[in-house]
Amino acid sequence: MEINLTRKNNKFNFEAENSSGFKVELDANPAIGGDGKGFRPMEMLLVGLGGCSGIDMVNILSKQKEELSDIRIRINATRKEKEVPAIFEVINIHFDLYGSLSAQKAERALDLTFEKYCSVSHILGHSAKINFTYTIHTT
Repeated sequence: MEINLTRKNNKFNFEAENSSGFKVELDANPAIGGDGKGFRPMEMLLVGLGGCSGIDMVNILSKQKEELSDIRIRINATRKEKEVPAIFEVINIHFDLYGSLSAQKAERALDLTFEKYCSVSHILGHSAKINFTYTIHTT
């Protein structure tokens, strides 16, 4: 796995590119001179958590033969703002699951995602409390 970052201005704006050619822009908080031209690095950690857990949820529910028609993920996090570094303290992640789904299987998929499979949650879980919830929307 390789990621390359290229500075795009004389401040804090970077473009990150993976080995497949996909790109994302990053920038610093305007409070320290960023221009708001991309995700902040801590936001990218939350994107990674959402992507990792979302992929695991889709995979597990598919293996359970559940009819998931859509999934949406919302993440809110607080940081230890008075500490340096200001790491995450609490991360709340909510899954809106759409389809004709069993609540028991959805809960099992969440447990497996966060207790076993999602590597990003295991990394972040060493320093932050991660809470996960879900809502099933029958379609």
